[in-house]
Amino acid sequence: MQVAERRSPRLPASVRLAVAAIEDRKGVRLHVLDLRGLCDAADFFVIASGTSDAHVRGLADGVVQAMDQVGLPPHHVEGVQSGRWVLLDFVDVIVHLFHPETRAFYQLERLWQDAPTLLSEP
Repeated sequence: MQVAERRSPRLPASVRLAVAAIEDRKGVRLHVLDLRGLCDAADFFVIASGTSDAHVRGLADGVVQAMDQVGLPPHHVEGVQSGRWVLLDFVDVIVHLFHPETRAFYQLERLWQDAPTLLSEP
């Protein structure tokens, strides 16, 4: 059983799968925000950081592979080439993967502070 499944069984399977893929590739500062009732664009944001541009690209690749294996290909992908901020849109779940400096600049958790946090790792 993946770490994400043991810690947060209330998360939907697609969110747990994205979280597990990020954990498998050693992503850091993992957060899951519940946007239901706050945003029509998605139900959940999964936010994590890599330690370098290459690490962010690797995290993105791992999430896409894991989701694709269960028939959930991304609807839209942005930012993979630069590796500073990768957005993976799986419709109900949007995964944001950041380089630490870019994450500090945009501060998505602060921007969406009204959203309940379902998972938070320092």
